[in-house]
Amino acid sequence: MSRSLKYTNADTKTIIAEKGLDRNGKYWRQQLEKISSTDVERALSEPIGTYSFEKLLALISPAAENYLEQMAQSAHQLTIRRFGPTIRLYAPLYLSNYCSNSCYYCGFNKENKSERTRLTIDQALEEANIIASEGFRDILLVSSEDRQFISVDYLVELAGKLRGKFASISIEIYQMSSSEYTQLFKAGIEGVTLYQETYDREAYKYYHPSGPKSDYDNRLETPENIAAAGMREVGLGVLLGLTDWRIETLALAEHAHYLIKRYWQSHVSFSFPRLRPALEVGSSQFRYLLSDKNLVQMITALRLCFADAGLVLSTRERAQLRDHLVKLGITKFSAGSKTNPGGYSGHNEAIKQFEIDDNRSPAQVAAMIKQQGFEPVWKDWDVAFIK
Repeated sequence: MSRSLKYTNADTKTIIAEKGLDRNGKYWRQQLEKISSTDVERALSEPIGTYSFEKLLALISPAAENYLEQMAQSAHQLTIRRFGPTIRLYAPLYLSNYCSNSCYYCGFNKENKSERTRLTIDQALEEANIIASEGFRDILLVSSEDRQFISVDYLVELAGKLRGKFASISIEIYQMSSSEYTQLFKAGIEGVTLYQETYDREAYKYYHPSGPKSDYDNRLETPENIAAAGMREVGLGVLLGLTDWRIETLALAEHAHYLIKRYWQSHVSFSFPRLRPALEVGSSQFRYLLSDKNLVQMITALRLCFADAGLVLSTRERAQLRDHLVKLGITKFSAGSKTNPGGYSGHNEAIKQFEIDDNRSPAQVAAMIKQQGFEPVWKDWDVAFIK
């Protein structure tokens, strides 16, 4: 390759830009096509669970599609060795679908003319009680960009009232400053998921035409604010289907590698959200939808490069595929998810962020995990450990 792939002591923005992963899709597609079977076999002969850019490049190449069975077996063995035969279970709790962004792929797009809902603290607690009654002790608070209502004070108050019921409280909301994340951490929130959506600058600009989220660099730099605040878990991901998944995987891995090296006290995880139908959003308008085969390739390649990373799969995926992926490196599942505020209690029909595909109950998902020879884990952490 003509470009230097040496890791530099720079920030995420510089690392991604130096390799052209934020703009030069044509170059990297050419490099991926040059990967041979010999290159893939060499990558597979390296110690599993260790990362290098060249190794991942080989494992996500078209040539590596012929080695998926070997990759899957190695990913399974490594995951069992690191995590044991367990799958963590969590549930999302949506707090608001009012939004100041106009992302083309999202049902919460501010341009959509439909019913909006914000949950008061009491309403959120009602939803949380239903989630807890199903066995969950790991909850993910989700919101659109609704800063005026879903404020830091709101989240601090809600977290304080959830701590008695949930061992782990995480958030997936708009990007914040390091000081704001520090406040949330002190309140008992110990994990943050923030998807870059796409690392391609031009695609990012197109899909985020207006709103605070349209600032690419702010989005890119926010996971560092999360880790700097001491958060135990930092969740990364891209919205699969916006651009070429192979190049996105390279950028995602470089981002994770940087965070792991600099903020070793935080545990990095990867999520694999594929585009799903939503209000005013149909799958036919996206050119880069990836196949199940390529999703398996992405998951196993990242596992073989990041031994200790959590791999998270949501109810976006259909039940049959999720059943199959239990043994391929996934460590965390959502179950029984509702993607609209008030969805668990059924008090309203407010718009959903997207349509889920696995509609099984938490109990049914837990039973499936047991049938696969794994143990469903409702709790593996307690906020008291932080203290």
